Amino acid sequence: MGSRGTMDLVAEAKETIENLSPADVALELEGAEVVLVDLREREELEAQGMIPGAVHAPRGMLEFYADPSTPYHREELHHDKRTILYCATGGRSALAARTLKELGYRDVAHLDGGLKAWAGAGNSIESPAS
Repeated sequence: MGSRGTMDLVAEAKETIENLSPADVALELEGAEVVLVDLREREELEAQGMIPGAVHAPRGMLEFYADPSTPYHREELHHDKRTILYCATGGRSALAARTLKELGYRDVAHLDGGLKAWAGAGNSIESPAS
């Protein structure tokens, strides 16, 4: 049995989660309450901007922010809320969506293609709050 690479894990994750297009995400943001989570590092936000209204939760801290039993829990993140994750191109968000499902999040998806796809579709990007 050969070893698997990161992209194998991403592909496997995408088979078990909800993959949304930029148009899907834009439509959801117009409707019901959605928690949009930007998983990228602070440096990426500062260099590239972010989707308006997104909550910043770097991938390395997501599980701690998402779990109410940790001292790092963020109130915006709740297992009953519709949660859409995104990163730069969709790899980290696919893995993170699968992880949140394992943590009991019932309605989680990710933006397939990430911020790159969002911007490429002509959607707005804003500078992060300081």
